[in-house]
Amino acid sequence: MTELAALLDLTEEILWLHFLVFLRVAAAISLFPGFGEQSVPLRIKLGLAIMMTMIIAPAIAPAIFPVQIDPPPLGLVVLTEAVIGLMIGLGIRLFVMALQTAGTVAAQSTSLSQILGTQGIDPIPAMGHILVLGGITLAMITGLHVRLAELVILTYALFPVAQFPSGAAVSAWGVQQIANTFALAFSLAAPFVIISVLYNLTLGVINRAMPQMMVVFVGAPVITAAGMTILLVMAPTMLTLWVEALGGFMSNPFGG
Repeated sequence: MTELAALLDLTEEILWLHFLVFLRVAAAISLFPGFGEQSVPLRIKLGLAIMMTMIIAPAIAPAIFPVQIDPPPLGLVVLTEAVIGLMIGLGIRLFVMALQTAGTVAAQSTSLSQILGTQGIDPIPAMGHILVLGGITLAMITGLHVRLAELVILTYALFPVAQFPSGAAVSAWGVQQIANTFALAFSLAAPFVIISVLYNLTLGVINRAMPQMMVVFVGAPVITAAGMTILLVMAPTMLTLWVEALGGFMSNPFGG
């Protein structure tokens, strides 16, 4: 009976450890690029969260051991771990939103938002879908899922279990991340905006010189071809810059 009681105690500790890790990991997976997309079935997301939990739990067992000895209220644990996990997932998800915004700006600038638009799960122009799909694929090839495991493990030193992060610090971090997202998006879409400005200035000059000419019908094929050509030429550079920015965030997600 003594051995059975020891085995039950050990099983309870292991389950409690994995439950604590699962709360944080599942929240992060729900917003994680690739894994957390709306097109991914919930069963797949659950399986990924469980497998990631099994990878992370042994690494952070010493950090969670004091919580296992004196467990805090269950509601507090669930709430704090979910909030921290959502912070991790949201910080990475903002980089996908940067690609979506860059694609939307590029399509609007080159008059391709309606011609090559879409009404799918994420109703963004085709340029945005191309950039998002290419960015997520490139990030996964370079080991983004491995970096997620590393990031979650490191967060236990910064955000202990059952302790809320500072509201002021989280607010400042969120504002900074959103600002960085828009800055990155407009930086990636800058070539398309420049071409759009030059195109409109040229049409204005031509229209002043020849008012009777239908410059819009002449210029529409030009701006369409220019937009698609720039996308073909600049997409590798845009995705490279995006992956580098994402890698910088993964290396130091919360500053300091």
